[in-house]
Amino acid sequence: MGLAEIAGICALLLLLLPTIEEVEAVNSMQDFLHAHNAVRASLGVRPLSWSADMEAYARRYARRRRPDCELVHSAGPYGENIFEGSAGYTPTYAVGDWVSEREFYDYSANSCAAGETCGHYTQVVWAKSRFLGCAQVVCADGDIFITCNYDPPGNVDGELPY
Repeated sequence: MGLAEIAGICALLLLLLPTIEEVEAVNSMQDFLHAHNAVRASLGVRPLSWSADMEAYARRYARRRRPDCELVHSAGPYGENIFEGSAGYTPTYAVGDWVSEREFYDYSANSCAAGETCGHYTQVVWAKSRFLGCAQVVCADGDIFITCNYDPPGNVDGELPY
């Protein structure tokens, strides 16, 4: 096989990547929604609805993180949870990771245990949030970067999540 043929195959694979990514996005949408809404239902909080606009926002940001998979927030207009992990992590796992912070959240004090993080959990269950859009990419190092956006954003100082 010559260099021109290899270049042609590589070009074809690059053309197919958005198609593969879109197939993954369709499956992920249901996974993300189910994982979020199962937790919300357990607390009596209304389910989130999927937002194609927010998914597009999340996808654009996830693609920007593809080279480094760095856990940096987008600083956008939405509430946001981000996750990075080894290849094979799923939307359900990422949401589960955020929800695992529940053990550190004290509802009566509306605060996290000293030295712990619980804001990812409270964003997942934030009752005023109505819309969700998420995306995931495989980064250059093979790890997975996942981002979910929430509208309206949660974690408003002085307000209870539900």
